[in-house]
Amino acid sequence: MVHDIGELSQNFELYHDIIQCLVGALEAKDLYTRGHSIRVGDKTYELAKEIGIAGEELEIIHIAGHLHDIGKIGVPDKILNKRGKLTDNEWKAIKRHPEIGSNILNNSGKLKIISKLVLHHHERWDGKGYPHGLSGKDIPLGSRIIAICDSIDAMTSQRPYRKPMSWDVCKKEIRNNKGIQFDPLLVEAVEGLWEYWEKDTSSNKH
Repeated sequence: MVHDIGELSQNFELYHDIIQCLVGALEAKDLYTRGHSIRVGDKTYELAKEIGIAGEELEIIHIAGHLHDIGKIGVPDKILNKRGKLTDNEWKAIKRHPEIGSNILNNSGKLKIISKLVLHHHERWDGKGYPHGLSGKDIPLGSRIIAICDSIDAMTSQRPYRKPMSWDVCKKEIRNNKGIQFDPLLVEAVEGLWEYWEKDTSSNKH
């Protein structure tokens, strides 16, 4: 893993340029989550720093945060942009996006470490997530960080089927899921970032 990170670190600037292109392609397809990937990547970076992650590992997690939803490129537009409730089959199609994204990134041998973080960003601390039902510390730390940041941004952003939640409601949801959906230590770490994120009005704009 260290060897892989070292190789990636030599090309971070290039990778960030590629990320912008990939995210742009996704947002052209998924209109309702425009800006979501960038915001989640930024929140992921900030939360990782908050718990003391630095250097190359921080950049890896940052990149994975930006690319966490890239697999939605493989989900039909009519499902991604549906305003009503999803059917069981449509929900199954949505739930395939971590694996699709991981497979896309695995086309590059140097992106396998990022691919793993993307694959597991919908796992849950209690083991009831997907695609593999991992639990606790069996879930890669980067994936656990992305998971909580993804949920925060999703709750506080406009969606086809609902208005944004208030920050107070979002905070309550995150705290109520401490040790259930989310890593307890990360829920505690987020407490130091709420005020900053809430004041950052750009995180709510599309």
